[in-house]
Amino acid sequence: MLTDAHPILLATTNTVVRVETALSVLTVIAQFAAVTMFVTLVLAWMRPDGGAAQLLDRLAGSAISVAWLVAAVATSGSLWFQFGAHFVPCELCWFQRIAMYPLALLLGVAALRRDTRFWIYGLSMSVVGGVVSAYHYQLERFPNQHTLACDVANPCTAIWFERFGYITLSMMALSGFVCISALMVIARRTPPYSSGNIGQGQVDHG
Repeated sequence: MLTDAHPILLATTNTVVRVETALSVLTVIAQFAAVTMFVTLVLAWMRPDGGAAQLLDRLAGSAISVAWLVAAVATSGSLWFQFGAHFVPCELCWFQRIAMYPLALLLGVAALRRDTRFWIYGLSMSVVGGVVSAYHYQLERFPNQHTLACDVANPCTAIWFERFGYITLSMMALSGFVCISALMVIARRTPPYSSGNIGQGQVDHG
């Protein structure tokens, strides 16, 4: 029984559970934020001069920085689960890392340079990563599928933990990618990408 375990093992297990729960809560927050952003984007598209559009214009300048924070937390979390909790990443996990890890670095550089032109690259990478995460998640839900991406010794259908009845590692990654995608679309609304200012924005950031 867990209560009879060695104190060090018990402390380690409790730490893993706490981290899993904390990151799961952040995942729910990211999901709520992503839905809110996409709804606001739709409202802004329907009424370009409405309150939603004005709100997005005010938030656009910080979108890159917030996206970097999301990518940094996702990257740190995945590394902790591997080296702290000793979860072995599967093949699809590595593909998602290929998309997320560069975002953590490049979005940080773009935020420091206030270079909102990075939005198109960030959006491309987050969409690709999101597609892989979505595929991974549905594979967890419906494991009886034939796939060439998985290793028999470390299957992509393995679920290391599940919180709130649906949050797994792949759902965490998917939520991060969707949130970053929404922020990249918002970042596009910054002045360097408004008509007549693209050239000036390129001079300022060059």
